[in-house]
Amino acid sequence: MKKTAKDFAHIPGWGIDNDPKNEPTYPNRHRTGEEHDGRSWVRPTQQALDREVLHSIERPDYTAVVGNSVPPSGLSGMIRRFAFKYSENEYLHWLPLLMADKINVVEGIIDDFAHGTVPNIFAEKGYKAEWKHSPQTLVLKLATFAAVVGGAALLLSRKSSSSRPRARGRHQMDR
Repeated sequence: MKKTAKDFAHIPGWGIDNDPKNEPTYPNRHRTGEEHDGRSWVRPTQQALDREVLHSIERPDYTAVVGNSVPPSGLSGMIRRFAFKYSENEYLHWLPLLMADKINVVEGIIDDFAHGTVPNIFAEKGYKAEWKHSPQTLVLKLATFAAVVGGAALLLSRKSSSSRPRARGRHQMDR
């Protein structure tokens, strides 16, 4: 049994695209084939590149407009350059970019200290708003951070104390 448009007439908006004058995809039905011969539009003028811009190896050229206000620099920039040597569908592209972002944060903090500015990490991370709207989450985050840092410090202190030579006990000295 074939369903007809009357079977769905009770649904609000059903069949709204039946009218070719009102259907957004209607012009696509009557293509001339020109778009397969090449571009059917004029490429915008290329933005002048006055700094290093990283782009995917899958694209032969830069886009007409690039949005890179800060060129890659430092260790994070080296990692980004490495990542852009690989295809966008590989972990060797995305994982280094994630790592470069984290390293860039540390580089920014070091740069702030180098220029005599103490970064207000509490404000920059939005902790004031989080304290206002979700204090439980903020306390959990800070407690987790404290536990991780405390655990790391404990592990490092154990390793450093175990690497020191131990004093010999009395029974070893008598031999």
